[in-house]
Amino acid sequence: MKTLFLLRHAKSSWKDETLADFERPLNRRGKRAAETMGAYFKSEGIVPELIVCSPAVRARETLELVTKAAKWSTEVRYDQRIYEASGMRLAEVVSQIDNDRKVAMLVGHNPGMEELLLLMTAESVGFATGTCAKVAVKASKWANAVDKRATLEWLVKPRELE
Repeated sequence: MKTLFLLRHAKSSWKDETLADFERPLNRRGKRAAETMGAYFKSEGIVPELIVCSPAVRARETLELVTKAAKWSTEVRYDQRIYEASGMRLAEVVSQIDNDRKVAMLVGHNPGMEELLLLMTAESVGFATGTCAKVAVKASKWANAVDKRATLEWLVKPRELE
């Protein structure tokens, strides 16, 4: 049995229209939401063994704020495949997580996060910015994580915690 947390980046800024999509930072609301989620993870005792994150600025900033608030010292890997990824591409990333890791987190973007959740659990759920889902994976190997036998245990939105 494994646990996968799916964390969508927090709200990003569209203020500077000259920035490429990849370079967009978080806005004020997004920063607050990321800190809120980090505090939630700390209060719930959630500590992933590995975090695989999109290298896009808004995803990196989300993770930095979450990590600081949660007081994590977890290993982080940045993976270019996560940016603009489909659910199938994200499934590929998940399938390559080291099997000795029982609890992992993926930090990414929509619509890929919703698609991955659907592939894993057969549940279609909206994934607002900053949202985190906890998925119980009924497999001993990450390569077998995407077979619709996983279970969505919960989904938390930052605005529900504020």
